Amino acid sequence: MSHPRVALIGCGLIGQKRLNLLPPGSVTVACDTQLDRAKKLAAQSAGCLATDSFAQAVSSPNVDVVMIATINSALAPIALAAVRNGKHVLVEKPAAISVAELNELTAAAQQTGALVRVGYNHRYHPAALKALEIFRSGALGPMMFVRGRYGQGGRIGYEKEWRADPKLSGGGELIDQGVHLIDLAGIFLGDFTTVAGHVATYFWKMPVDDNAFLSLRNAAGQTAWLSVSCSEWKNLFSLEIYGRDAKLHWEGLGGSYGVERLTYYKMLPQMGPPETTIYEFPRGDESWKIEMAEFFEDIRLKRTPVPGLKEATAALAVVEKIYQRQQG
Repeated sequence: MSHPRVALIGCGLIGQKRLNLLPPGSVTVACDTQLDRAKKLAAQSAGCLATDSFAQAVSSPNVDVVMIATINSALAPIALAAVRNGKHVLVEKPAAISVAELNELTAAAQQTGALVRVGYNHRYHPAALKALEIFRSGALGPMMFVRGRYGQGGRIGYEKEWRADPKLSGGGELIDQGVHLIDLAGIFLGDFTTVAGHVATYFWKMPVDDNAFLSLRNAAGQTAWLSVSCSEWKNLFSLEIYGRDAKLHWEGLGGSYGVERLTYYKMLPQMGPPETTIYEFPRGDESWKIEMAEFFEDIRLKRTPVPGLKEATAALAVVEKIYQRQQG
């Protein structure tokens, strides 16, 4: 087998993006609740079957890998069915709408030996990769705290989309963009043992949050202070990583979020203005491509994917604690 045979479940923008990045003919099944959309995507890959049945897709003998990009409430049930059929899985974040769902998925994967990677693709943005390189070199010194902001402005009718229905989404902005910040902060600070914060619905008339504010601490007391918003009005991404010797500031994600850049501020012995180095990435990111390449390497090496179910559970556990406290 020259390349794993892939089933794409969810034939929207993410499904199309993944198809475009995969070798010709490697997508053997396209599945979507809208059969016409599945047929449109299937027509782009020779010999690809179109179906509206995920059960058929995950049980197909002509499939080795299942890639899932659906509404949040469907992610875990489809991933679980795929894993129980012995298929390796790449599932979009947050991978589930509850920790209990992820625990069930983890247990099933351990039984069948299926590998599960969770699509926290922000880890593979060029600024993130450069930040990790500098962090792992020890140049930041002992960590102190992380500050992150992530937001977008919504759109007309946003409150009527599936993201505004808690049964389909599992929550609002916190489980949507918030999990990305939680996941990224965890790379630099590790597990969070203290979770504080709250969610609010300030603008959109919907039963889920449009803003969230978090203060997370690890066992050493190092803090992640995070804010996410879908009433930001101007799309924004900012992640600042503070060490005792230096600071990193990642801004932008490309496109409407602005040019992606990483600024490295190195504190000098005499303090005062730091030595500053700016890295810009105007050509965009290849995070989706790198993510999939890593997943296929996971499969080849039979290694545990990172980020995988462990990392997804850590992020969702924070979300779940905030939501549970808010509900009283």
